[in-house]
Amino acid sequence: MARTITARELHDALNGTGEIALVDVRPEAVFGANHILLAANIPLGQLELRMADQVPRLSVSVVLCDGGEGLAELAAQRLAGLGYTDISILEGGVNAWGAAGLELFSGLYVPSKAFGEYVEHEYETPSVSAEELHQMMELGENMVVLDSRPMSEFTMMNIPTGIDMPGAELVYRVQEAAPDPDTTVVVNCAGRTRSIIGAQSLINAGIPNKVVALRNGTMGWHLAGYQLEHGNMRPPPSVSPEGGNLARQRSRAAADRFGARRVDSATLERWRSESAERTLYILDVRTVEEFEAGHIAGSRHAPGGQLVQSTDSYMATHRARVVLVDPEMVRANMSASWLRQLGWQEVYVLEGALDSQQMESGPRASLLLGDLPAADLISPEDARQRVGAGAAFVDLTRSLDHRDDHPEGARWGKRETLESDLSAIGVAEVILTAADVRLAVLAAGDLADSDIRCSVVDGGTKAWEAAGLPMAAGMGAPLATLDDVYMRPYDKDAGKAEMERRMNAYLTWEVALVEQIGRAGGISFQSYRT
Repeated sequence: MARTITARELHDALNGTGEIALVDVRPEAVFGANHILLAANIPLGQLELRMADQVPRLSVSVVLCDGGEGLAELAAQRLAGLGYTDISILEGGVNAWGAAGLELFSGLYVPSKAFGEYVEHEYETPSVSAEELHQMMELGENMVVLDSRPMSEFTMMNIPTGIDMPGAELVYRVQEAAPDPDTTVVVNCAGRTRSIIGAQSLINAGIPNKVVALRNGTMGWHLAGYQLEHGNMRPPPSVSPEGGNLARQRSRAAADRFGARRVDSATLERWRSESAERTLYILDVRTVEEFEAGHIAGSRHAPGGQLVQSTDSYMATHRARVVLVDPEMVRANMSASWLRQLGWQEVYVLEGALDSQQMESGPRASLLLGDLPAADLISPEDARQRVGAGAAFVDLTRSLDHRDDHPEGARWGKRETLESDLSAIGVAEVILTAADVRLAVLAAGDLADSDIRCSVVDGGTKAWEAAGLPMAAGMGAPLATLDDVYMRPYDKDAGKAEMERRMNAYLTWEVALVEQIGRAGGISFQSYRT
């Protein structure tokens, strides 16, 4: 049985010197409503698929928390069976943390978002309102709008004329988009954080242009009554040799200013051999295309801007070693500079490009913790026949993705409550599918001792679609409570007035974080202001 730890003991451990991973195992929406600031959210149903990447060292101190409903105990049993040896459970859950006079937070990626507000406040990052930007456009000013979000978000909505240039790509590519030093560079995101961090990145790198963040991003633009564009794919320009050299010089100066260090291949190999005693994250911060063309074996893709924006979704072990990979150095230098300011002490940029490294290519799935259970795998065509004959059909994909696209006839469900949900409606046979077929196989293993006959679509939803079988959209009749996603204001089905109310509430919440993190249970950041 796992040990328990009190809220005050946990607080001291989080502010101590040793490695520790605080993992909240509740569904994302529940976590997002009320959680401890330094907790990483890895829902119970995702443990086998996410723990090995986010908490790779089996002997690290792992503290599990929930809302007191018993999920942490179930997670402790599962993790112990999978090899973790130092597991504690927060006594009384997150409510005990609050009762101890320690602050609880809402939202996702809160340390990074609070940091963005701190940066703007501490360094007085210049910004313009949507109205000011619109006037600049109307006057035909010499300017360029750079959107610091991934392309997947850019295509949903973008500021007119905007060019997609995610996070760490800004310093690498800005000189190609704005070669004239008299061009004003406007950086935007959906809300605030990546606008602020992106603009400040360019300022920290010392580019000669005037740089401003778009205050409140695309949400601010919409709330001001201006039209957004949708469905665009406007990629960043390629980098010239001259531009690359300039970016390397600028980014190196920024990394040195904030104390990012260098590591060579020999030292990295030694650290790999020590990974049972010290947690090591090797993160490739380039574009996904570059990563898939060839990356260091065992490294993970963590595009620089997103790594800074949502650090806790990549690294759950505090005070770990972090090595950033980018043969061009620029993305790694800038990401390292920000991780240092976020409080990560041991951040290193790998020197020597990819020399002397064992390489892999192609996409990388998350590491699986443990072995997959045996499952009855059936073809998509067989699955469709069985569904037609009366079998229940359940899609375990993330609910927002299910809403966008799923196999026709499938109801949305979640692994954590699957058996009870199926039993409640008297299901005798079920066919499972998921975007990651491993999740469906794990869920099938959970049903192995039940009276429900269970099969899994071999290859998951991708195989169903590849077979030419019909797909559908919408939520239909969900099998389970829709609590797996903490929705952004623009994710929800709502009328214009309600969506705008949620946008305003979100922006107000984000601005208030800089004050909230100063309370007990919050966090402080080191100032590098000169």
